[in-house]
Amino acid sequence: MIPDHIMIGDSSSHLNRYLSENNYSKICILVDENTHSNCLKKIEGDINFDYDIFKIDSGEEEKNLATCSKVWNFLTENLYDRKSLIINLGGGVICDMGGFVASTFKRGVDFVNIPTTLLAQVDASVGGKLGIDFNTYKNQIGIFKIPNLIIVDTKFLSSLSERELRSGYAEVIKHCLIKDATKFKEITKINWKDNNWEEIVRHSILIKSEVVENDLTEEGLRKILNFGHTIGHAIETTYLEKKNKFFHGEAIAIGMICESYISFHKKMLSENELNTISGYILSVFKSNKIEYHEEILKNAKHDKKNFNKKIMISLLEEVGKCNFDFEVSEDEIKKSIEYYNKLIS
Repeated sequence: MIPDHIMIGDSSSHLNRYLSENNYSKICILVDENTHSNCLKKIEGDINFDYDIFKIDSGEEEKNLATCSKVWNFLTENLYDRKSLIINLGGGVICDMGGFVASTFKRGVDFVNIPTTLLAQVDASVGGKLGIDFNTYKNQIGIFKIPNLIIVDTKFLSSLSERELRSGYAEVIKHCLIKDATKFKEITKINWKDNNWEEIVRHSILIKSEVVENDLTEEGLRKILNFGHTIGHAIETTYLEKKNKFFHGEAIAIGMICESYISFHKKMLSENELNTISGYILSVFKSNKIEYHEEILKNAKHDKKNFNKKIMISLLEEVGKCNFDFEVSEDEIKKSIEYYNKLIS
């Protein structure tokens, strides 16, 4: 069951209803240059309340304390109080960081997420994880806090490039692999671009919401949502400042292939399942050879699931069934990357 604080449908009507039912002293809409140009106009003409707009630069590189300070300064200088509202209109960076900014300003003000990318709609804005990167390491500073409202409107997806849409699709694949073998089989039979996006988004939100409901603060079960992310995040971080950097979903796609290989190596996943997973992901995502093995290993050691200097990982026991807290060695990570590179050579 999808939680009551998540609304799927027309963003303008849901937002106006929410604002009319709540009395906020001030409202700030947080955007980047992309959502300012392509998404704000889809809702601003229908908002019947006064609001400010604060624009930040787009990109994972901006998800840091310096950007947070800019927003906090704006809120402070414009006399925002604890009865204020922050509306985060954007992708994963905006939703993650905007929620973190709101939850820490004056010990917390209300915030609404309106995710505008497929990635944010199916994953980043749902589940209450808020945070920023620190010293280039992914999501090192943050908290768990459920937004007051999440409005998911697939009309925003029309503003995305094919690469951005594909990036978000990696999380759709992940949700199927960890929780729904039937759905995974279904999506492998059609071109990924031919999906019914509203149905796909609803399916992913349902899976993630059910997992989060049972483990908000990631003490156990919620770790399965990180399948593909231990190696994927390490790859994303490693390439962040290089010319050929990856979008989040592109790195996670590679991470899922690598972690599927480790699942096979640990005699959980069958060879046929490994081949099916790898083949499908490679049919969707452009192949990119992975280098910088030592940097990737270094970054994997900073993963938040790690314990007592051990790299801990979530792995597939079969398609549709994932488990967590498996220790993985540096050699296994290296071999998984070698497996990926061999596939695309």
